[in-house]
Amino acid sequence: MQAERKSPPMSTELPVEAPAAAPEKTPPPGSLAPLIEAKGLRRTFGATLAVDDVSFNVQRGEILGFLGPNGAGKSTTLRMITGLIAPDQGQARIRGIEISEDPLSAREGFGFLPESIPLYDEMEVVDYLRFVGGARGLSGTDLEDRIAHLGARLGLSPMLRRQCGTLSKGFRQRVGLAQALIHDPDVVILDEPTNGLDPRQIIEVRDLITELARERAIIFSTHILQEIAAICTRIIVINSGRLIADGTPEELTGEDQGGWRVVVSGKALGDSECAELNFGPGVSGAPGETEHDWKGQGTPDLEDLSAAIEAHGAKLVSVEKSRETLEQAYLRLTGARGGQR
Repeated sequence: MQAERKSPPMSTELPVEAPAAAPEKTPPPGSLAPLIEAKGLRRTFGATLAVDDVSFNVQRGEILGFLGPNGAGKSTTLRMITGLIAPDQGQARIRGIEISEDPLSAREGFGFLPESIPLYDEMEVVDYLRFVGGARGLSGTDLEDRIAHLGARLGLSPMLRRQCGTLSKGFRQRVGLAQALIHDPDVVILDEPTNGLDPRQIIEVRDLITELARERAIIFSTHILQEIAAICTRIIVINSGRLIADGTPEELTGEDQGGWRVVVSGKALGDSECAELNFGPGVSGAPGETEHDWKGQGTPDLEDLSAAIEAHGAKLVSVEKSRETLEQAYLRLTGARGGQR
């Protein structure tokens, strides 16, 4: 349902500080029903089959990463789950409610951050959030407290009196997150939530999503593989409209490559040092760490290897069996040669 484009009643009061954190939601005892259910979703556009028999569930506490090439059917699947378009076949449920049968009740249970955020540029941020909150059934102190809490949590407090049209891309993204969370939903669906954010803000949003997932179900769609690997507890891959993989990051990248991976910290090793140590070129790993393929024969001797690395000013972190990266697994599954959206 499209909201009428007009400004809500303007309030002169501005929330200035966040109230104490609300108590965490507690699932009903013994409740194991998934918060998101997709069963046999199918959708065509003319002669084009966009989504074909896609089924999956998302439980409370899960962060589900959505991956797939351009045109794979990711956005169409999300649009069917959120009720923006109807499936030709299949069902989508939010908190057990079939969205095609009771769309208003189903939509009360989720917040959605689309890739293109529908802001009213002439409205101040605080009034935009009041408008969205009012449409979500909030009012009075409850609404003002929620705006203050999200303003503090998302770093929006200094921007609440700014017009949406004057915000940078990063702050527009934060306002989009705030509108998705304004009614404290059980289900959060995020399409490119870190788009336009700087590295520090990306880390903050990752932390927020991880915190939210303790008591919610989250779908996280992005074209950045590192984001999926850093935050998601489970990943599904869609290609040519069909679901081709569903598992944890460890399960999807679990193929043994028959070699060894050496992780070092501290100084980045140069080409000549890598050659002396029998290392392949370094690739970035966790913050402050670099990963190298072991090019030597047999199994590396940990004591000798550690001493040799320290002689070059770095430190050995770990040696483990070499496995696929998420990027390698993704390319293997989709047969792709480049990136995806």
